[in-house]
Amino acid sequence: MSRICIPDYEYKERVQRAAAILRREGLDVLIVNGNEADYANPRYFSGFWPLFERAGVAIAANGDAALMVGPESAVFGADRNKLDKTFVLTAYREGADPAYPELKPDTFHDVFKAIGVSGEHLRIGVASFLDTSVTIYNAIREAFPKAELIDAGKIMVELRSIKSENELACLREGYRIAELATQQVMKEIRPGMTELQMVGVAQRVVYENGAEYEGLPMYVFSEASTRHAISRSSYRQFQKNDIVQLNLSAKIDGYSAAIGYPLCLGKLEGRRREIVQFCREMHDWSAKQVKAGVFAADIAKGFYQKFVDNGFAENYVYGPLHGTGIIEVEAPWCETSSDYYLKPNMCFQVDTYISGDTFGVRWEKGIAVAENGFQLLSPEIPELCPELYF
Repeated sequence: MSRICIPDYEYKERVQRAAAILRREGLDVLIVNGNEADYANPRYFSGFWPLFERAGVAIAANGDAALMVGPESAVFGADRNKLDKTFVLTAYREGADPAYPELKPDTFHDVFKAIGVSGEHLRIGVASFLDTSVTIYNAIREAFPKAELIDAGKIMVELRSIKSENELACLREGYRIAELATQQVMKEIRPGMTELQMVGVAQRVVYENGAEYEGLPMYVFSEASTRHAISRSSYRQFQKNDIVQLNLSAKIDGYSAAIGYPLCLGKLEGRRREIVQFCREMHDWSAKQVKAGVFAADIAKGFYQKFVDNGFAENYVYGPLHGTGIIEVEAPWCETSSDYYLKPNMCFQVDTYISGDTFGVRWEKGIAVAENGFQLLSPEIPELCPELYF
């Protein structure tokens, strides 16, 4: 059986699309950078996911490209690179900041020459600034002191927002596996067990079923820690009647798919049930707004207003949708300040979160925008909070 993945030719196509945008924007070259935690931009073009060190890809307006890695990734990078050229630069070294005194590294001059970029007064796009260390930025500036360095993050948003059929296939497979992990956790969870034990159950399932890694640092929160919009699981032991938040995920060839919903280790009732019910209703409302041609800010404004109208303004944390793909949370977000229209095959997490005084809950699933609505990429999630009795 063939493995679900991004074919090699698609990486080359991505480089050519990027080069066309560079020509349109009047840029000579694009440098994209990433690290082990957020590898998305360099992996998008090269297939390479760094470990310890940083990584980057340089793309010329003529359509040539090269991978840039740190001193310890020369062989690793070349083996996993979908491009034809790999260079070793000390600017991409690991955080321990070794000197490598015996190394004769490549330079940005070497990289640019190899991909056909020359001159001093260059216009260099850099993406993303958030993932470009000061060390890398300074190395570019020192190599080309007369160049103009431009924030080119919008180029990557343009390229990555619309997903190909191969990307959609990777996401669907990731969601399938994430749901298997979720179901297994629900079978094994018991009062007295810890949050981290349940993360271990989920990790076992995603690897057994073909994921290359977890799509995000999987978390299982309970009671007070469910108020954390982002957090890490702990050694806390579950108690009867706890609300437990699951957000489990699987990565397929770099594409990260996550499913999230709450469960209760007992009966959900009273004010807790009211809060949970409202959040679930907002989750359904958000999904129903999605279709091609809708202005993103309009969804976010309507979402926030419903929190206000229903007395939950103090419980609001963030907007109704965020992009998903190589990283489980990627641009664009759907916020009240968003200035774009939804287009077919844009992929989002319908990510609905509410935080109360003593607990919080989230529903999360993956969708792709369609002409008249959306395609559900993940298995459907429960209507409300499953109640488990022991």
